[in-house]
Amino acid sequence: MTETTKDKPWLFRTYAGHSTAAKSNALYRSNLAKGQTGLSVAFDLPTQTGYDSDHVLARGEVGKVGVPICHLGDMRALFADIPLDRMNTSMTINATAPWLLALYIAVAEEQGAEVAALQGTVQNDIIKEYLSRGTYICPPKPSLRMITDVAAYTASALPKWNPMNVCSYHLQEAGATPEQELAFALATACAVLDDLQRKVPAEAFPAMAGRISFFVNAGIRFVTEMCKMRAFTELWDEICRDRYGIEEPKYRRFRYGVQVNSLGLTEQQPENNVYRILLEMLAVTLSKNARARAVQLPAWNEALGLPRPWDQQWSLRMQQILAYETDLLEYGDLFDGNPAVAAKVAALKDGARAELATLDGMGGAIAAIEYMKARLVEANAERLARIESEETVVVGVNRWREAEASPLVGCDGGIMTVDPAVEADQVARLSAWRAERDGAAVAAALAELRRVAETGENVMPASIAAAKAGVTTGEWAGVMRAVHGEYRGPTGVSASPSNRTEGLDEIREAVDAVSTRLGRRLKFLVGKPGLDGHSNGAEQIACRARDCGMDIHYEGIRLTPEQIVAAAAEDGAHVVGLSILSGSHMPLIEEVMERMRAAGLGETPVIVGGIIPEDDAARLLAMGVARVYTPKDFELNRIMFDIVALADPQPVAAE
Repeated sequence: MTETTKDKPWLFRTYAGHSTAAKSNALYRSNLAKGQTGLSVAFDLPTQTGYDSDHVLARGEVGKVGVPICHLGDMRALFADIPLDRMNTSMTINATAPWLLALYIAVAEEQGAEVAALQGTVQNDIIKEYLSRGTYICPPKPSLRMITDVAAYTASALPKWNPMNVCSYHLQEAGATPEQELAFALATACAVLDDLQRKVPAEAFPAMAGRISFFVNAGIRFVTEMCKMRAFTELWDEICRDRYGIEEPKYRRFRYGVQVNSLGLTEQQPENNVYRILLEMLAVTLSKNARARAVQLPAWNEALGLPRPWDQQWSLRMQQILAYETDLLEYGDLFDGNPAVAAKVAALKDGARAELATLDGMGGAIAAIEYMKARLVEANAERLARIESEETVVVGVNRWREAEASPLVGCDGGIMTVDPAVEADQVARLSAWRAERDGAAVAAALAELRRVAETGENVMPASIAAAKAGVTTGEWAGVMRAVHGEYRGPTGVSASPSNRTEGLDEIREAVDAVSTRLGRRLKFLVGKPGLDGHSNGAEQIACRARDCGMDIHYEGIRLTPEQIVAAAAEDGAHVVGLSILSGSHMPLIEEVMERMRAAGLGETPVIVGGIIPEDDAARLLAMGVARVYTPKDFELNRIMFDIVALADPQPVAAE
C-alpha cells in the first residue's frame, strides 16, 4: 500500500467529564486542540441513574465520575463553542439515553445545526447495566422498549446517528471470558433487533441494523483479544445474514469502538499500566479487517483515582504515535491466512455459539439476565483465584513486588480530585433553573411525557419537548419510574456455597470457632452506599465470605446509608463491609458511621473497600473505620481472616 492510499486512522477519543458542565467544556476544547478527533462524554452517576443533583441518593456523587447534567442549561454549557454539526460525539448513557439525546438535539437546534446531519452514538445498552454496571432504572422490558424507541426515532430524524452501542466492555470488566463477552453482547444485539423489527418498515430495517454499533474491551492477552475481534466481525455478519436475512454486506459490517481494559490496571507500580494500555490497544488496531473505528484509552493512573489532563494527554499521544509514526496503516490485514489465528477464531466462535444457543433456549437476553449475571460472578471468582494462586502472573502484584517509588506519583498523589464545593454549586444552579423556568410549560410537558409512556408511543418527541420546556433529569426519570416501576437487578451471589473451597479449611475452622464464641453464625453484611454500580468487588467479597462459612447479607447496589444501618441493626451484623468505587467514600461513609453510632452500633466494626487515596484512608481510620482496602488488596483470604478477627468477641494476641 503506497503512502497515497494509506488508511485513515480511527477516531481518537478520551472518555472525559467531571465537576461541572463548564469545567468539562474547557477540558473538551483543550483535548480537541491537542488532536482528539471525537468526544466521549462521561456523565456522573446521578445523571446516569435519573436523579437530580439535589436528590438524597446523589449526595457525594455529583461530578465525581463524570459531568452532572440536570437540564438544558447544563447541556448548553457542556457544548458551548463546540459546533455539534462538525462533531462526532459518543455519550456513555443508558437508562437515561432518550433524555440525554433529547437534550443534545435541543442544544444542536439552538446552535442552528441541521439535526439530520448530527453524528455520534448513545450507548443505550441497558442489558449490560443489569449485569455489570448498575445504572438501570426500570425493569428490562420497558427499558428495551426505550432502546428501540431511540433507534426507531433516529431512523428518519438522525440517520447518521448510532442509536445503540452494544457494550461488551463492562462484561469483561465483570470477569467475562472471551466466549461470554461475545455471546452476551451478540444476544443483547439480537434482543434489540427483534424488538426493533416491529417499529420500523421492513425496507428500512437492514439500514437500521447497520446503525447498531458495539463498544468492546481489549484485555492484556492481546492475541486472544485480536482473535476475539475477528470472531465478533464474523459472527455478526453471520447473524445479520442468517437470522435477519440482511443481504447488503455493508449493513452486516461489525462497527465498533473500544476502551481498553481498566480491570487489569494496577495500583501497585502504576507506571507499568502504560505498557498494559499500549499492548491492549494493539489488539484492536493491528488487524485491519477487525480494526476499531474509535479508540479511547484509560490513563495509567486510573487505579489510583481521577486522571489529570496530562494523564489523558499521554494516552492520546499513544494513539497518535501508533497511527502517524508507525507504518501500520500502510498495509492490509496482517493475519489473514495465519493458521494459529484461524484456529483460535474458530474456537472462540464455537464457544460463543454454544453460549448463544443456551441463551436462545432460555428465551433470549432479557429472559436470561439472572443466568448471565451468575455466570459473570462465577467467571470473575475464577479469575481472581488464578491471580491469588499465581497461576495468572500480574507483574508488581503477585510477582516482583519490590520496586522503586514511582516519580510519576507526586505530591498530589498522581491524580486529580474534585472540589467538594462543586456539589453545592451545581445544586444552587439547579435551584435557580427551577425558579426561572415556566412552571406551566413544565407541567404540560411532563403530562404529555407520561401519556406517551403509558400508551406505548415513541418517547423521543415528548422527551425533546420536555427538554425545551426546562424539565430536569430527575423529573424525566420520575415519570418513567411512575409508569414502569423500578427494578433491583440480580446480585449473582447465591446463598449456597460454591465448590471452590480448596485452601479455605483454616479460615472455615476460624469462622466456626468464632461463631461458637458468638453464640451464632458470624454475620457479615456487605453494603454499597450511594449510586456506584460497579459491584465486582462487593460480589467477590460476599462470595468468598459465604464459602468460608459466614452468614452473609448482600442486597446489591444503590442503598442509602440509612438502609444499610437499618439492615445491620435488624440482622445483628457482627461486621459491616462497605464498597465504593465512585470517589464518594468520604461523605457516604461519614454518614454511615454517624448513623451506626446513633443506632447503638458504634462497637460494630466497619471495613471499607474502594479506590481510596492514602490521605482519605487515614481520615477514614480516624473516623472509626476498622480497615481500609484498595485494589492492591487482591488476596481475599487475608481479608477473610481480618473479618474473623474483628468479629471475635475474645480476640487473641497475634502470634
